Amino acid sequence: MLKKSIALLIVMAAGVCFMLAPVLAETLEILTWKGYAPTVLVDKFKAETGIDVKVTFTNNEEMIAKLRATRGAGFDLAQPSQDRISSVQEEFKIYQPIDLSKINADQIITSMLDAVKKNTMVNGKPHAVPFCWGTSGLVINKKFAPAASDYTDLLNSAYEGRVSYRLKRPTLIALAFALGDDPFAKYSDAAAYKVLMDKVGKELMDKKNLVKNYWSNGDSLLQSMRSNEVFVAMAWDNGGWKLHAENPDIDFVAPKSGALGWIDTFAIPAKAKNIDGAYKWINFMLRPENAAVFTNIEKCGTASKGAIKMTDASVRGNFERSFPDADIDNIKWYPPVPAQLESIEGMILDKVKAAK
Repeated sequence: MLKKSIALLIVMAAGVCFMLAPVLAETLEILTWKGYAPTVLVDKFKAETGIDVKVTFTNNEEMIAKLRATRGAGFDLAQPSQDRISSVQEEFKIYQPIDLSKINADQIITSMLDAVKKNTMVNGKPHAVPFCWGTSGLVINKKFAPAASDYTDLLNSAYEGRVSYRLKRPTLIALAFALGDDPFAKYSDAAAYKVLMDKVGKELMDKKNLVKNYWSNGDSLLQSMRSNEVFVAMAWDNGGWKLHAENPDIDFVAPKSGALGWIDTFAIPAKAKNIDGAYKWINFMLRPENAAVFTNIEKCGTASKGAIKMTDASVRGNFERSFPDADIDNIKWYPPVPAQLESIEGMILDKVKAAK
């Protein structure tokens, strides 16, 4: 009798567990930047898949620290910048290779996918796919600088006293490209890179009289352009688009030699538990109609092919003016930076700052 009672209890317990199982929803743990998992898309994803999404907001430095501390556990998906993956992976092994067979590559802009595959390659395997991007290029007042079209116009005497840029490494890299070289191709040769940076630094020192100011605060740059103190500046795309909404004469322009671009990615931590859910989220977020929702909210482009055509008219207009397909394909995406190069750039920038 006792054995029958125990057996009955076991059967009943199993039945209860079976009935409760559907209530215990599958969860996807995402480590990402603020704004990268909008509530409207989280809700839509759950409605489609039944998967709950739990989001932890962070930045590149904290992302690395959290995954290092757990050796790649605790999260199913992370969104590091593409230039912050390969060196970290080589040292700490916190990510796993991306299985491209599980990615719907047909809905991703090819040049962006290729760039991220190349820049996150470790032991012959890519470790991320692209999600969203932004650039720095030129913000130009066409009323006063109608012919300006490349970074070399920051050195153009026609705009004396009306030029502004940051004394930061992107300015050095941008001018190197505009002067006909490829600084990224010299990343593996510190001596050659120094020669190139010396050349760019000399140009900046020789044309220092053209500069109205070296901006460090984005709001102050915008005000300088609003007041017509600055005609040509190197700045971010969003700043140029904000000014264009106020004054159609001012706009962001992708330089002829190529805008400089950052990409934030999707990467799967080494000890992710819900790997299938992670791939579902990646493909979901890169579906054009969903990527368009993200861009409307954040005003930030994605790697989703055709998504821009589905955005609001004002947002779509910014991208169509500044980034025809050829200009997107011409973006120079930042690769990982070898540590020794930062000191070279720092010395050049100090010289430019100190020059009379």
